[in-house]
Amino acid sequence: MTEIVIRPLRSLAEMRPAVELQTVYWGDELESVVPAQMLFTLATHGGHVLAAFDGERIVGLLIGFLGTGETDDIGPAAGRLQAVSKRMVVLPEYRSHGIGYRLKLAQREFAIQQGLSLVTWTFDPLLAPNAYLNLHKLGAISRTYLVDYYGTDTGAGLTTLGSSDRLLAEWQIKRGHVAKRVAGTYTPLTLDQHLGGGALIVNPAIVSAQTWIAPGEIVNTRAATLLLEIPLNYLAMIDAQPDLARAWRQHTRPLFQDLFAAGCIATEFVRAIYEGRERTFYVLNRAEGSSAD
Repeated sequence: MTEIVIRPLRSLAEMRPAVELQTVYWGDELESVVPAQMLFTLATHGGHVLAAFDGERIVGLLIGFLGTGETDDIGPAAGRLQAVSKRMVVLPEYRSHGIGYRLKLAQREFAIQQGLSLVTWTFDPLLAPNAYLNLHKLGAISRTYLVDYYGTDTGAGLTTLGSSDRLLAEWQIKRGHVAKRVAGTYTPLTLDQHLGGGALIVNPAIVSAQTWIAPGEIVNTRAATLLLEIPLNYLAMIDAQPDLARAWRQHTRPLFQDLFAAGCIATEFVRAIYEGRERTFYVLNRAEGSSAD
């Protein structure tokens, strides 16, 4: 692997390899990929198609466009403009090399140059690697749970086991805690520090006979800081224990909804060895104490 270079794509010809790259993860159904002509239109009308290259080979892609928050209200859009991040994909053999993180930083710079302060996107709340990137490394927050956001059809690679629940990530790209992360000067609290400061695990998981973790009983939702546990590797669970994977969705969906309705905000994601095994948690704080600056 040579030095990875991140740059925007501009021409229609450049978009065709970007379409091919999308099929690696999303499949080749008509609804699975953003076509070349649409990528070209986005890139030339205020959006962005950012690509990671290993030499001449495209190995990563991030697609975004100018938009507003989801609302039925019709009114001036200028004050509500944000960068909406639609899709990011990295070739399997290039994952865990920080390429997704670099693509997001490039997106941040692009949005700042446009005078924007907010980037939003959605992600599956049960995918720990995505949550770790979005909340821990980038400093995004979430306070919105979207039930079956893309419906329940199995096509287009948007559902897992008939569900497409998502969290809405809000990335305030000019906030102090985000700038510190980008600069490498941010020191997040460890799991032990959270627990030592009074945080409570709201749903401590239990280890099943097959060594997979199962949803635990909800024990406390009243502390100022809550730790919501999810599986370390949900994708593997889908293949190996689909019924258990469904149970996790049914368990976490109302839990997220209730906590968000009570004024909690997911502000961080931690992973650590705890009680003899690696565990992963969302950190949720009450709205009045959720500022990370």
